[in-house]
Amino acid sequence: MAAIPRGDDPAEHHPYPPQGELAVRLAGRIIVLDPENRVLLFRYDDPPPFGVHWSTPGGGLDPGEDYYAGAVRELREETGWSDVPVGRREVLRHDRDLLRGTEVRRQHERFFLARVEVARRPVGDVNGMHASDGIAASRWWTVAELETTAETIIPPNLAAVLRGLIP
Repeated sequence: MAAIPRGDDPAEHHPYPPQGELAVRLAGRIIVLDPENRVLLFRYDDPPPFGVHWSTPGGGLDPGEDYYAGAVRELREETGWSDVPVGRREVLRHDRDLLRGTEVRRQHERFFLARVEVARRPVGDVNGMHASDGIAASRWWTVAELETTAETIIPPNLAAVLRGLIP
C-alpha cells in the first residue's frame, strides 16, 4: 500500500505563535469528485488572521466516532446527500491550526474519497446548517483552477493530491 500523502506545507502559515499546547480537534473530510474530476469545495469567510479559504466537506468528530464515520456524517450534513458511497481508504492526512469561536485549535484531519454521478451536483437544502458552520458558498473546481487560483485552498497541496487520485 502506498504511503498516505501529507497535506502539510512548509509555507503554510500559522498566524498565532505557539503558546503552550493547543487544544486538539479531530476531523474527517471527504474529497468529492464529479464525473469530470472536479472537486467540491466550500468557502469559509473566517475573521483574520485565518480569513477566506476553501476546503472540502467535513468537520469535527463526535464522541466515539472514527475519522471515516465522522467524514460520512459531515458529508451528509453539509450537502444533504445520503446516497454517495465513500471509500474507506484514507487518501490524505493534514494538520492545521483552526479558529473555533475565539479559540485556536490544532486540527488533525483525515480525508476519504467519494464520487458523485452527476456533474456539478448541487448541494441539498442545507442553508441553515451552512450558516451555523460558517459556510458561505460552494463550488466545483478543476485541478487546473486549483493550481492557478490566488484563493487559499486547504489543504494547500490539494491539486497535487488530486493528480495522484485521478486516473
